[in-house]
Amino acid sequence: MGQTKEAQAMENLVEVKHLVKYFPVRAGLMQRVVNWVKAVDDVSFAVRKGETLGMVGESGCGKTTIGRSMLRLVEPTSGSIQYEGREVLKLRGQELKDVRRHMQIIFQDPYASLDPRVPIGEAVMEGLNIHKIGSRQERYDLMIETLKKVGLEDYHARRYPHEFSGGQRQRIGIARALALQPNFIICDEPVSALDVSIQSQVLNILKDLQHEFGLTYLFIAHNLSVVEHISDRVAVMYLGKMVELTTRDDLFKNPLHPYTKALMSAIPIPDPTLVRNREVLKGDVPSPLNPPMGCRFHPRCPIADKICSEQEPEFREATPSHWVACWMVK
Repeated sequence: MGQTKEAQAMENLVEVKHLVKYFPVRAGLMQRVVNWVKAVDDVSFAVRKGETLGMVGESGCGKTTIGRSMLRLVEPTSGSIQYEGREVLKLRGQELKDVRRHMQIIFQDPYASLDPRVPIGEAVMEGLNIHKIGSRQERYDLMIETLKKVGLEDYHARRYPHEFSGGQRQRIGIARALALQPNFIICDEPVSALDVSIQSQVLNILKDLQHEFGLTYLFIAHNLSVVEHISDRVAVMYLGKMVELTTRDDLFKNPLHPYTKALMSAIPIPDPTLVRNREVLKGDVPSPLNPPMGCRFHPRCPIADKICSEQEPEFREATPSHWVACWMVK
């Protein structure tokens, strides 16, 4: 608040503008394209230096596709992705390789993302080898140092992924992302497959590493309690669209979008004597193959009006620093 657009742009590490990603659906003998899965449809946001932007929503809403598109693990259909002012989608060859060193990802399933035939020390060193950082001994020393940062020991480097628990494998995933000393890390549901006690350990590791190295996170999750614990700002996704974006405190105190309110009402209260008024949504999430006209949430919305089914709401700033896409929010 009170800053010029130029000053705000200087704070942004990553800017995503009008990002679109459609996946083709093929059928027939010739495998012709018969339809498109609209996974991400015109999404814009920025991630500020040193912050954690949480991104929440139901499964299939496009969260992971956004994260992978930002690293070009999947190529966006259209839009703009800027890292420190550089257009990532226009980079090729060595320039793209250099930028990717500073933008890393922690995958949701640590076991699937690790080669079962490769010792975890070699897996953590893989990025260092690709980018030819230092000598072989320097890369080895950096790998050992990184493993210790996430709570593992040097002898773990010789072991294989199947010899570790789920929490330990997720620590390996964090170490692999951290080894190249990036500025920006996409955390793709890094604790969703872990026990609650292990979740807190991994979250504390991420927060400690952020403070130590000045990291910036895009934290993708569907657990609002986890997002509240780690995020500075929160973006809410629904069926390929961003429906709300604001600070963590503002979102949990004053959610504006009816979908966000329904998500909030589903958070368990750790007190058996208290009862939360649930806002249960009717129906199922529409198919991204054929999303509804107007507001994509209107078939399930308890306060939808005629305009909601006819015109798509603008993603606008309803109150200072609180953005929402809803016709019913004044």
